[in-house]
Amino acid sequence: MENLNKKYISPFVVGLGAGVLLIVPIIKGLACCLLIPAAAFLSLLLEQKASKDYSKLEIKKGVVFGLITGVTAAIFGTTFDFIITLITHTNDLVLAFPELIETLNSFPIDDALREEVISLLSNVVDSIKNNGFSPLYTLSVLFNNLFSNSIFGVLGGIIGVQILNSQNQKRKLF
Repeated sequence: MENLNKKYISPFVVGLGAGVLLIVPIIKGLACCLLIPAAAFLSLLLEQKASKDYSKLEIKKGVVFGLITGVTAAIFGTTFDFIITLITHTNDLVLAFPELIETLNSFPIDDALREEVISLLSNVVDSIKNNGFSPLYTLSVLFNNLFSNSIFGVLGGIIGVQILNSQNQKRKLF
């Protein structure tokens, strides 16, 4: 069991680091397509360097490491976002709410549906401003992060396996 824990330490550590970076405003926008795949690759690289095993990696390992990295980043990123929102009583949704209303008003949807969506979002924003917490917001961010980070983590893990196998192949030639 101890060996199993050491085997997966790098995706947990790198996932924690990526989770912290998920709350940085500029980096947050690049999280799904750049940060999470890079974190999955980094977790594979760190594990390979720690174990000093430069043999050919299986795609399965990249998928598992990417998934663990993505899920860990999602959980920690959502937790940090929740804590900051709880303390500050504001977040990206609260700040962007006026522009969001304008955007919704420009959509060609039924007026009743538009008003329902605006009412729902308004309740979420009011809850965050008054209490620093909205269950709907927190759950939607968590599920969004779990879904997108898992997918991009797996993709990063698969690409990372290919890159590391290519580097290891070159290392054997020299």
